[in-house]
Amino acid sequence: MTEKKNTVGIYTLGCKVNQYESEAIAEYLSDRGFEILSPSETCDAYIINTCTVTAESDRKARQFIRRAINHNPSAYIVVTGCFAETGNEALRRIDGVDVIVGNKRKLDAADAVVRLFENEKKNTLPETMLEDIDGAPFEQMSIRRFDRTRAYVKIEDGCENRCTYCVIPLARGRVRSKAMDDVIREVTALTRGGCREVVLTGIETASYGKDLGGSPLLGELLCEVDKIEGIGRVRLGSLDPSLIREPFVETISKLSSLAPHFHLSLQSGSSRILALMKRKYNADQAMAAIELLRANMPEVQFTTDIIVGFPGESDNDFRETYNFLDKAGFLMVHVFPYSKRAGTPAALMKDQIPENIKRERLHMLEELAAKKRAEILRAEIEKRPIRRVLFENAKDGRIYGHTAEFLEVAAESDLPLHGEFADVELTDTDGNICFGRLI
Repeated sequence: MTEKKNTVGIYTLGCKVNQYESEAIAEYLSDRGFEILSPSETCDAYIINTCTVTAESDRKARQFIRRAINHNPSAYIVVTGCFAETGNEALRRIDGVDVIVGNKRKLDAADAVVRLFENEKKNTLPETMLEDIDGAPFEQMSIRRFDRTRAYVKIEDGCENRCTYCVIPLARGRVRSKAMDDVIREVTALTRGGCREVVLTGIETASYGKDLGGSPLLGELLCEVDKIEGIGRVRLGSLDPSLIREPFVETISKLSSLAPHFHLSLQSGSSRILALMKRKYNADQAMAAIELLRANMPEVQFTTDIIVGFPGESDNDFRETYNFLDKAGFLMVHVFPYSKRAGTPAALMKDQIPENIKRERLHMLEELAAKKRAEILRAEIEKRPIRRVLFENAKDGRIYGHTAEFLEVAAESDLPLHGEFADVELTDTDGNICFGRLI
């Protein structure tokens, strides 16, 4: 009779870095004999990998912790991630939490699970494993497996930008980068294992290599990744627009593997608000970056993040952001209202914007973003209907995937094309995704 394995559910909030770290934790535990289940199932232990970028992120973390405890009161509960780093006192007050692990060494969360099973009892009070995050080296972790078509590879951790609204530098510490040879080794192994798309990501991806050679080395890294035999598509995590300058663009525009899609961490289209946020660029520089990429990579598409209702944002500031988005033409815009974060300068600024105005501005930008997306999809179908699509999943007789430019495509087919490339003739759009037929 096969011995029953102890089960662990891992719930992940937040960014692609968290998703990568959760996968590394899952592999670490799997290698030690644990069975990894969906966190929606009844498990013997749960790891909650938290985010703290907004107050809503904190609320969701607390909600899922309590849900896991209610689901199985005897389960071991380990909480890690950014909210564990900055909000550990709040987490300690949740009855049922066994261990709180900071961001310095996320694999300690896996070790904590192993130790709890060895001791065979829940902790009366939460054990707290927090160390000086600013003194942390880059944590050595890697992944071999991937459940989806693409794999995230963490190349950088930490941020030193000190934007006035952001608590993440307090949660993640200074910039530290994965050695280039280690990145190449990991991406090579994933490619040989059948991975068709790799996303190189970090907390501040544009700063990759700042701690290794005195200046960002992202362009050099992308050139080395491009040489990997059999490499499929390569995408990048969120980028600061200040990175997009002529030498960098000249380098990356020659690469065959890099997908012509960039997620720019814009935050505002108003130069005055960008200055209050202490971003490293103004609106004109951000627009110049977009235009520079379009001139060198004609097929390029952009997605972005925007904060509405930053302290002091006037009607004119908001209108500048609205006009910026209208002119720039982003394929997708993630709009979210400004959220006070304790310990940040913006939380103490005067002229905090009322919630009803934030909601009104959010809805206006969401309507504009939907309109621009529909226009872009229609124009792309007309411009070049034949596209190479990497298929990711299937539902109700249709298969779904993305082009290199990040256009979502659905095609009618019963073929098992998960993780495979195929050519599709685009025929129509509902304003959100494109529809087509396999060639």
